[in-house]
Amino acid sequence: MKIMFYGYHRVSTKEQNLDRGVDGIKSFCEKHNYPLQKVFVDKISGKTFERPRYTVLKEDVLREGDTLVIYELDRLARNKKAICDELRYYEEHGIRVMILDIPTTTIELPEEADKMNKLITETINKVIIEIYAMQAETEMQRREKRQRDGIEEKRLHGNWEEYGRKRVMSAKDFAKHYQKVIKGELGSLELMRELKMKKATYYRYVNEYKANHQ
Repeated sequence: MKIMFYGYHRVSTKEQNLDRGVDGIKSFCEKHNYPLQKVFVDKISGKTFERPRYTVLKEDVLREGDTLVIYELDRLARNKKAICDELRYYEEHGIRVMILDIPTTTIELPEEADKMNKLITETINKVIIEIYAMQAETEMQRREKRQRDGIEEKRLHGNWEEYGRKRVMSAKDFAKHYQKVIKGELGSLELMRELKMKKATYYRYVNEYKANHQ
């Protein structure tokens, strides 16, 4: 049975360049004389498996005995469980996965290699993949934390525009108006009407003011 080779690469945003991964897969297959049929590519977040090209590749193209070549492990998924689930699927369906940033997964054992050598190689691959998957998940968590911290920092300083919910007014301007409530010159309901704010928006600004003036 002829072994068919397919590649897959993904980037998270349209700004990222697919060429590095695609070229890496093509160069690897050319170097080893592997008959690469096609490289499937997606430009979509690694958090979701709603990936059109990956779905086609996995469900309609790959067959038992085929080989899937991936440039980097985290192109497959971003958390450890998802990565392991995908690799388990391919193992159960008799599809080999070569991951170029884990060179041990690309080793070709000679046909005469005994079962012990094959078992050792498989075990080493699984351990390394576990470590890489954990690193990928940790890096994703760090990136998300940095993003959350950045958004919170902007929120506290009154810069909401970049994150979807546009401010009615700056935190500084609201603070000036809110002094009327603090001084007892107006009630909250009256200030809401004066500023033409909805109740939820008004109290969000009040909570923001209190968080910044504790």
